[in-house]
Amino acid sequence: MRAAEPSVASWKAELALEFRRDGERTVLAKRRHDGPLVVQKPLYPEGEGVSHCIVVHPPGGIAGGDELMISASVAEGAAALLTTPGAAKWYRSAGPWAEQRIFFEIAGTLEWVPQETIVYNGALARMQAEIRLSGDARYLGWEILCLGRTGSGERYQAGRSAAAPRVWRDGRLIWNERGQVGGGSTLLESAAGLSGRTVCGTLLAAAPIIENELLARCREVVPESGESAVTRLPGVLVARYLGDSSEAAKTYFRQLWRVLRPALLGRDATEPRIWRT
Repeated sequence: MRAAEPSVASWKAELALEFRRDGERTVLAKRRHDGPLVVQKPLYPEGEGVSHCIVVHPPGGIAGGDELMISASVAEGAAALLTTPGAAKWYRSAGPWAEQRIFFEIAGTLEWVPQETIVYNGALARMQAEIRLSGDARYLGWEILCLGRTGSGERYQAGRSAAAPRVWRDGRLIWNERGQVGGGSTLLESAAGLSGRTVCGTLLAAAPIIENELLARCREVVPESGESAVTRLPGVLVARYLGDSSEAAKTYFRQLWRVLRPALLGRDATEPRIWRT
C-alpha cells in the first residue's frame, strides 16, 4: 500500500542567529524566528569557546511551496557549530517548488554539519547557500543528498533538485557551483553524472591557507563504501562523495572533519552530542 504524501498548507519560516564573543565564551546574542524553524538551547560540550546549536524544523519535512531561510552571523573571535537532529525530507510536490536558503556571515568560525537530506520522488527542491567570510574567518560544512527513498524501494524518477552554493571572502567569490538533477534524467545513470548511485555529498572547508600536507592527509581518508575525491582551490578544500549509503557518506565526512577541524579551526574534534543519539 502506497503511503499518503503530506497534505498541508505551505510554510514560510525564517531563523536568524547572531553569535558573539563575551570574554572567553561564545554566546548566542540574538535569535529570531518566524514560523516553524527554531534553535534549541546552546550547548557547550567542549567548553565555553564553541557554541553548539541544533536547528529544528518541527514539521519534519518540506513540501511544495515551503520557503525556509536560515541565517547566522558569527563575530570575530566567536565560534559556532550548527547541526540538525535528523534527516531533512523534501516531499513530492503537486506543482510549486520548495526552497531553502542559507546565508552565513562569518568573521570568526562556523561549522554547518547537518544530517542528510532526502529528496522524495516527485519533489521540486531548490537549495541555495551564500557563505560570506571576512578577514581570516573559517568555515567547515557539508551537504549530503539522497535521491529517492531507496530503503522503501523508491527511485528518483520524477521531480527536480537544484543546488547553488557560493563562498565569498572579503567580497571576492572563491567558490561558485550550480547543479541540477532531474528525476529520471540520463544524468542519474551517466558515467559523467551519478553513475546510477543514489547518494552524493559535498564538503567545503574555507580558510586563508590550506597546506599541502593537510590536502594529502584528507586524500588518505576513504569511505567504507562508494567513491570519494578531494581537491583544493585557493582558500577552499572540496571533498565529494558518491555512493548508495547516507551512513557511509556521513561517516566519511565526519572522518574528514576530524582531520580538518584541528588543522583549520585549532580545536579538537569534539562531536555534537546529537550525533550519538
